[in-house]
Amino acid sequence: MMLRRGFFLFLPRLVGLLVVVCCSVSIVYMLACTPKGDNQQLALPRVHSPTVKEGYEAILQEREEQHRNYIISLKKQIAQLKAELQGRTEQLKNMQNQYPDPLDIQLDHSKPEKAQASLLAFLRSQVEKAEVHSGVKLSTEYAAVPFESFTLQKVYQLETGLTRHPEEKPVRKDKRDELIEVIELAVGSLNKPDGVSKAKPRLYTASDFVEGIYRTEKNKGTLYELTFKGDAKHQFKKIVLFRPFGPVMKVKNENVNMADTLINVIVPLAKRASKFRQFMQNFREMGIQQDGRIHLTVVYFGKEQMNEVKSILENTSKSANFKNFTFIQLNEEFSRGKGLDVGARFWKGNNVVLFFCDVDIYFTAEFLNSCRLNTQPGKKVFYPVLFSQYNPSIIYGHHDSIPSLEQQLIIKKETGFWRDFGFGMTCQYRSDFINIGGFDLDIKGWGGEDVHLYRKYLHSNLMVIRTPVRGLFHLWHEKQCLDELTPEQYKMCMQSKAMNEASHGQLGMLVFKQEIETHLHRQKLSSKKT
Repeated sequence: MMLRRGFFLFLPRLVGLLVVVCCSVSIVYMLACTPKGDNQQLALPRVHSPTVKEGYEAILQEREEQHRNYIISLKKQIAQLKAELQGRTEQLKNMQNQYPDPLDIQLDHSKPEKAQASLLAFLRSQVEKAEVHSGVKLSTEYAAVPFESFTLQKVYQLETGLTRHPEEKPVRKDKRDELIEVIELAVGSLNKPDGVSKAKPRLYTASDFVEGIYRTEKNKGTLYELTFKGDAKHQFKKIVLFRPFGPVMKVKNENVNMADTLINVIVPLAKRASKFRQFMQNFREMGIQQDGRIHLTVVYFGKEQMNEVKSILENTSKSANFKNFTFIQLNEEFSRGKGLDVGARFWKGNNVVLFFCDVDIYFTAEFLNSCRLNTQPGKKVFYPVLFSQYNPSIIYGHHDSIPSLEQQLIIKKETGFWRDFGFGMTCQYRSDFINIGGFDLDIKGWGGEDVHLYRKYLHSNLMVIRTPVRGLFHLWHEKQCLDELTPEQYKMCMQSKAMNEASHGQLGMLVFKQEIETHLHRQKLSSKKT
């Protein structure tokens, strides 16, 4: 009875306590769920504020406005980032176009798969950079890289020089092998099943090849476009191939000391004392005064003008305090090959660089260093392509006077040409010259002996360095083609004589000189009448 009475007395208190707890929880819930502003919690609607519903609508509207402003701000930032990214991309493209591919592309050879993947990625990038899928903007009409065309038998080329023809069979083996490989790859690609057509595929052969064009972008690769006969008369198949250049890889890094490397300049000579005096002026300035590591060997044929030549040598020796020269006299008919061979074998000192030279050659001290740097005993011989001067009387005929020799030595289309058909000026170590067998002494007179020696080196294991050089000039002189020459020698001599006079344009001006003068005279008369 007592227990029941106590329970009834405690019950109202328990109910009141539960009511208080429920109210507290409600208040906490409302506080926790009320939306907050950016910097502070939004206040709950108070007694004198709008109704609770209107208050929450105002809060939601305010929050929506804040979100809208925030989205607008984000969009502006994204637009700015896109513009900056685009600008950086353009800068990167400009840098890639301006500078060559970096030299330090690393291929991790300890991980072959990774190295192969890196190399493939680089080669694909070369295709993307080249003009394969689309053209590029060029600054002038001369910036375009021209294509050369070819068939199974012939190559049609723009850059012919003086030894190559506009239409010719590929003479160089590497060029023949290159084009044959490309045609074979194209035929193989055409005969590869496509996996779609169920009809029996046609079998293509090299005889279906019509023509192709190719060009090389020096730092990217070579593009080939080949056309084959199609299935019908006016249908064709076109295959585009690209040979990408790989990354530049360091092969060697070495120090080269040429301080003690002596050059023996060997000059065969007969008569021509005035030309020898001009040669010795160049030799004294460039060889003795500027270079200083040089020896001169003159092999003289006959006795006519010999004393005058010896006097020029002795005067130079006294005035320049130069003792490193040898004079050899031969009582026989002039033979360039014989003179050079005798001069080379006469040397009794240590192994020396031989520079086979002519009396009508002008060289600089820089060329002498090129001669040393591009020769190596048992490994390399140097065959520079010199710049041959045109007849100054034609080139400067419209001037008041002909400029001095030093002022004439300018490498321009109007002043001369690269003598790419000449192999007479060459540098090699004496040991290589002796081991190769020297000159063919059966060749007499002018021409032929240099080509014979050049071919010997080409057939050996020595590397032949053939390149145009800016410090080696052939000075113009009137060429005499003697009746004693063989028909082949005489023909070569006359061809050389024709090429030495002037450029095509300058010779054309001489041919049409009368027409030009007549036109100028008419113009002068018409101007007087008006």
